[in-house]
Amino acid sequence: MATVAENGAPIGPAKPPKELEIDKLFRALVKVQGSDLHLKVGLPPHVRVAGSLRPLNRGPIDDEEMTRILYALIDSDPRLKDRRREIFDRDGGVDFAHKVEVDGTVWRFRVNILQQMGSMGLVARRVNNKIPDFAGLHLPPVLEELCKFDQGMILLAGVTGSGKSTTIASMLDWINRNEAVHILTLEDPVEYVFTDKKALVNQREIGQDVRDFMVGMKHAVREDPDVMLVGEMRDRETFETAIQAAETGHLVFGTIHASTAPSTIGRILDLFPEGMHSAIRSALVFNMKAIIAQKLLPSIKEGVQRVPTVEIMTFNPTVRKLIQDGKDDKLADAIRIGANEGMQDFTMSLKQLVETKMIDRATAFEVAPNPEALKMALKGIQVKEAGIL
Repeated sequence: MATVAENGAPIGPAKPPKELEIDKLFRALVKVQGSDLHLKVGLPPHVRVAGSLRPLNRGPIDDEEMTRILYALIDSDPRLKDRRREIFDRDGGVDFAHKVEVDGTVWRFRVNILQQMGSMGLVARRVNNKIPDFAGLHLPPVLEELCKFDQGMILLAGVTGSGKSTTIASMLDWINRNEAVHILTLEDPVEYVFTDKKALVNQREIGQDVRDFMVGMKHAVREDPDVMLVGEMRDRETFETAIQAAETGHLVFGTIHASTAPSTIGRILDLFPEGMHSAIRSALVFNMKAIIAQKLLPSIKEGVQRVPTVEIMTFNPTVRKLIQDGKDDKLADAIRIGANEGMQDFTMSLKQLVETKMIDRATAFEVAPNPEALKMALKGIQVKEAGIL
């Protein structure tokens, strides 16, 4: 006899997921080594391969088929289907994880089902089973040093699809392999699944393991974490809770939508009324350890589909003073001056990617924040910085 909670919902391990119509499309995504699956009414399914979208070889999806296969996906976990439907009906979109077995390997997908122009649609991201290390992701070695802090906050900035989650997973797994600590994650949904190594890792999925983020953070203080992943800084409450965790002796990782490391400061301040900006600047000065911004670019190296260009701003005395004094427009100069301390801006990163033949010059100039500065850097000309304090 099945065990049920007081509200009648089943508890305990979920049954193995049954085969769904949409699983054929997820398998096709894996077969072509794609990163994303896109479904839109009136078009055939599209997959993103090496950064470019292309259609699968089948007919368009009509409204009836879309509704059928997506509601079946929403309802695929009987424990969570009511919550998923409630969120979708309320918000016009819902996020969750889905698993599919392909040739004996179980793959995870981060799924977003959305409503657009009166019809349902889907965008799903394939999550790699293996967590790559820094070298495998072509990330700067200095990220290892950032993993060694005992407390504080480290933010990953970038747009959707810029690889923030993968970089954080790589950083957490470095800690997992090297430090005897407790790592606690709050995720919506869980993407990378960690295997306990030197560390003890607990991963809590919003909706499945805990009701919501705020409840999860309330529980976290009684769960003795050393390192925490708190997901995306979407609102004031999330940031306040995360910065409080950093203040009380935890190393906190999070993500935020911002295009550069310096512009992240303004993005954080935008979450708060102007009267609180001075206090938030002080909190950043005392608790932030680094902001890493990145973008994914198509690679020309054989066997590498995409490679990140990375900007790193560590919070040295110069950066802290500029932020405290409200001189955010000088932070880009501070990053360039701090190159000998492991900092780098996008120009420096793009220069290295071109010189190591990871990307072509055209791609570098297309995404360069300052094409003229990149042109000079590739010629070996260094721009002398003016005083910034």
